[in-house]
Amino acid sequence: MRSAVSVVDQYRQLLETSNRMLGLAREQDWEALVQCEAGYLVSLERLRSEDGEWPSSDAEREEQMALLARILEQDAETRRALEARREELSHLIGSSRRQQALGEVYQAGRGSIASRLRSVPPDERP
Repeated sequence: MRSAVSVVDQYRQLLETSNRMLGLAREQDWEALVQCEAGYLVSLERLRSEDGEWPSSDAEREEQMALLARILEQDAETRRALEARREELSHLIGSSRRQQALGEVYQAGRGSIASRLRSVPPDERP
């Protein structure tokens, strides 16, 4: 069984990782953020399994609560950045699909115009 200080130390490490993730989100380094998040989730799961061990002193409990509050604030800000990125990607995908559809319509219409022009005698073409 680990000591209560160890649990607080894990919260500190989780906060450091959360800081790193928030920085990556602000820099829009999405690939590095995803990689960092994988380690964050492992640390979070480990902490959850040991979180029943409360710090023995009031000061340690207060620090743990303060650390948790900061982690949650940073998590919310990181999530907002990710949601904005998702909206941006959704918009780009929508634009790409519209461009593709327009291209297909243009190509279909182009073939149609060419076939109509072939059926019109050369001296009657516009």
